[in-house]
Amino acid sequence: MGEQVAAVFHSLKESESIPFGLFSFVLHLKGKAFSIIIFHMEKSSFAKYYYSLNQYLYDTFGEKVYKLSLDIGMTCPNRDGTKGIGGCIFCNGGSGEFAESSCSGIETQLRLARQRVSNKTKAKKFIAYFQSYTNTYAPVSKLREVFDPIIRMDDIVALSIGTRPDCLGEDILDYLSELNRIKPVFVELGLQTIHGKTANLINRCYETEEYFSACAKLKEIGINVVTHVIFGLPGEDEKMMLETIRQVGRVTDGIKLHVLYVLKGTELYRAHRDNLRLLSLEEYTNLLIKSLDILPKSVVIHRLTGDPPKALLEAPEWTKDKKRVLNYINKELERHYSSSPA
Repeated sequence: MGEQVAAVFHSLKESESIPFGLFSFVLHLKGKAFSIIIFHMEKSSFAKYYYSLNQYLYDTFGEKVYKLSLDIGMTCPNRDGTKGIGGCIFCNGGSGEFAESSCSGIETQLRLARQRVSNKTKAKKFIAYFQSYTNTYAPVSKLREVFDPIIRMDDIVALSIGTRPDCLGEDILDYLSELNRIKPVFVELGLQTIHGKTANLINRCYETEEYFSACAKLKEIGINVVTHVIFGLPGEDEKMMLETIRQVGRVTDGIKLHVLYVLKGTELYRAHRDNLRLLSLEEYTNLLIKSLDILPKSVVIHRLTGDPPKALLEAPEWTKDKKRVLNYINKELERHYSSSPA
């Protein structure tokens, strides 16, 4: 029986159409039925199209790693009046809709986040993800109070810190370098677009050159840079969006791709919802595929689409069903790359 099972397993391994996951089947031998379960950890069929975050984390840490989204009560310089007020026009909560509430202490947040993940998985390793607002917009002394104890926790394998390029002064960079010598640090930069006119419209309140400068400085100290890009921003056509991808791909280690969606309570909802043309799923997927063709294969794809809070979502309607969206994207990726020359 062992030889037959080995043969079936070898066949599964050699098949590029078999993705990650659990597979069960019945093997019939000499009139008896044996139930076989295999956990297949080979790269999925889409791994040859892009380098996914799941694969990168498995390659780096040797097992599945999960993010714990945390909120340490920060704000942003384009929100508090330093550079602007109200924040980016699409933002209702510093991009941290799924982070634990800052009303709880950081230890409570960690406990609740671990519990939430552990209810669904057998996770042993985590990345502490500081997601909401600008998480380096504070004195180093305050950041030490938060980051120092967390990075030394046994089950925390890395920190991921969401911030802005204009909130990375020399003292902050020195501190990030210090943390990075203890465990890996990812810095996530909310760029969204390289185009100045669009940046002004969305109230980003920093120059694009500051992004490229920050990337260079972060790379000098060995920090892994993840860049956020939004497709469908007002006034941008396909050429502009793909130019953002082309230039970002030259400097970033990873990328998060999002479609613009309208959340109730945002400036985008109040001022632009009546005359805003949003992308369809088909248009967004087409942009994704063209982006993957442009990006270097070494750039890690941290996200193919966003995950808006359904209770606040005004449009587009198709973003509510993430499973359907990802299935459609994967189907179109397979169609595109199977028809492309090797």
